[in-house]
Amino acid sequence: MTLRLLSAPPSFPLFTCHASSTTAAAARPLSLPPPPPPLPQLSSSPPTSSTPQSPLTCALHCPHFQSCSGCTHEFNLHRPDILEDATDFFRKHGVSDFTFDTCKLWGWRCRAKLAVRGSSSDPLIGLYEEGTHNVVDIPQCKAHHPNINAAVELLRQGIAELDIEPYVEDEGTGELRYVQMAVTTHNTSLPAAERYMNGKVQVTLVWNSRNENSPSSDKLNELANFLWKNGGPKSKLHLLHSVWVNFQTSTNNIIFGNRWRHLLGERDFWEHVGGIDVSLAPSSFGQANTRAFDVLLRKLQKYVPHRASVADLYAGAGVIGLSLAATRKCRSVKCIEINKESKASFEKTIGRLPATVDSSITWHHADASREPFLWLVGSDVVVVDPPRKGLDVSLKDALQNISSMERKVFSSFESSNSVKEEKRPWVLRAKEDSVQVGRKPPPENIPQSVPQTLIYISCGWESFKEDCKSLLSSKAWHLDKAHGFNFFPGTQSIEILAVFKRGPQKKKPGKKKKKHL
Repeated sequence: MTLRLLSAPPSFPLFTCHASSTTAAAARPLSLPPPPPPLPQLSSSPPTSSTPQSPLTCALHCPHFQSCSGCTHEFNLHRPDILEDATDFFRKHGVSDFTFDTCKLWGWRCRAKLAVRGSSSDPLIGLYEEGTHNVVDIPQCKAHHPNINAAVELLRQGIAELDIEPYVEDEGTGELRYVQMAVTTHNTSLPAAERYMNGKVQVTLVWNSRNENSPSSDKLNELANFLWKNGGPKSKLHLLHSVWVNFQTSTNNIIFGNRWRHLLGERDFWEHVGGIDVSLAPSSFGQANTRAFDVLLRKLQKYVPHRASVADLYAGAGVIGLSLAATRKCRSVKCIEINKESKASFEKTIGRLPATVDSSITWHHADASREPFLWLVGSDVVVVDPPRKGLDVSLKDALQNISSMERKVFSSFESSNSVKEEKRPWVLRAKEDSVQVGRKPPPENIPQSVPQTLIYISCGWESFKEDCKSLLSSKAWHLDKAHGFNFFPGTQSIEILAVFKRGPQKKKPGKKKKKHL
């Protein structure tokens, strides 16, 4: 397979603020303070509070805060209240040097799914009000990348000018149900420092019909052409990357249907994170905070030894595993993902890996919670990035019993080097649906390793705490390092990167006293 070498990746600065660590009042003020000064370009900081300043320094300053459900906290964006609980938790479990990267506090969101309601003359494009299905219009959202807000305004103009009917949920009528906005900041024609603010927006229109042959298809094409004429490369302000449509007629709360169609602009959407170019289809999961994800990946890479064998579970399109293959020169990387739609993005990303990558890389369409030992054996490092609910029970049990698995692996190898014929149907299906590139996998007749390092990425703090306590209680693992990342400023949600090592926690040796002669 032909691979090509990429230029060195840009390094993004971290953002932080210095403000009071006191908790903001529960009641929201009726009036908002004036707009903030230009954003400070500052570095990351430990979770301990710095020199106290006014909480307005890191305030949201958003006119939609009173009604929008997107953000729950208006002040001290750099230091969510949950951070104190996280710091105490890790200290109690042996990690005294827990760090927290505050990252970018405003304009950080590069992916947004917004409901479209109201009328053609007065469309509402935004999020549901808390506890209802009433849509709150958020044209000046402070979390959105500025170009998402600009693309929303362009869409609003198109809806009004072309008399596009927003979706009426109670009746199931109307034409435009939702819109997804995704920003790519990867543009090598610009200096690295200018790429983020000049990001281009991929617009996906969720259309209330079964396919492109519906009676409203003419209006769909008119809207797409309007967006491209006024936001495409030949417009006064080149804002858009591409226009897609997703067809959805279901009456449930699922945003997307199964049918996607590319209408205008570039088909392939690329982003640069973790040292590699990553392909993301509009149907793929992508991190909303691109910069913060890049910071997390670069931190994660430091905990993976060179030439290690890695298992990437809950892998999606394989971004984590492929970034490790490129930056840590891994001997092998296997990515396990239950969503088959991620396969195409994985294959495109493989095509842009540096030519120096010489790893055995595989992607498997499989459920990692079924026969988890199958995916753990043969790996030095296992990376898990589960959904908010945390690890599947069967996988957690396998990790808790890793020591017994290790004994079985080596006992099996010593007793017989013969390869048994695989008959389990779910394993055979996973192999049939797999993608393999690079060197051939290691021969079957050598001893297989079991993970000595577990790297856990979590977006659900409460579920992580439960999983962590379960892993530690087994004595099979101990916490070695932990880091937090401010993926969603304005909320009580933080991303966790935790590194577990095999065996119980070792006591740190004290300083030896000098002997006096």
